[in-house]
Amino acid sequence: MTAAGAECALAASRAVSPETTQQAIGYPSLFLLVLLGALVPVVPTGAVVSTSAAVAFHHSDAAVSCVLVFLIATGAAFLGDAILYWLGRRGVRSRNGSRWLDRMRGQVAPATLERAQARLESRGAVVLLVSRLVPAGRIPVMLACLLARMPMRVYLRGDLPAALGWAGTYLLLGVVGGALFPRPWQGVAAAVALTLLIAAVPTAWRRLRPHPPGGPSPAAEPN
Repeated sequence: MTAAGAECALAASRAVSPETTQQAIGYPSLFLLVLLGALVPVVPTGAVVSTSAAVAFHHSDAAVSCVLVFLIATGAAFLGDAILYWLGRRGVRSRNGSRWLDRMRGQVAPATLERAQARLESRGAVVLLVSRLVPAGRIPVMLACLLARMPMRVYLRGDLPAALGWAGTYLLLGVVGGALFPRPWQGVAAAVALTLLIAAVPTAWRRLRPHPPGGPSPAAEPN
């Protein structure tokens, strides 16, 4: 009985592969990091998703793992946006405001907010579809929606496809990074490099594009 029990324990320990342990830790971590990044925009959530996808690409069940990364990232991003918008609406309705609304105001330059408000007025909730794909574009558009007193259900209806598109874009970057190299760490490095490159393109474009005489210099434009 002792020998049989030892054999069963050894078989069970072998059955729990490092990949299974990695998934058990990685998926909850992905959800929490993306959720935190949606609430406090200092966590590079795009890089988190792309690196998770690069690792998932090297799993034995790559397709299932990548789908799980996509669903978890989408759900966490959407939930984080919903919570942050709800907190912001409380500040808009309150006579004294709120620290969440003040924090969002502090992150957005006045000129950037004006552009977001103008786009919201001309395009409506459609602007939400691209706000998440543009680096540093989510908070200005969310703040513009809050100041326009957009109902939460309308905001969430536009935010869902935005979260889906955002998760899909960074998932694709991670899969490309994972496919380029045979080792997971190499794919992670490539995914991070691709993510940083994508994030840098809009800033570089603003600095290099020609500006009309008398307009703001590229360096003076807010991000």
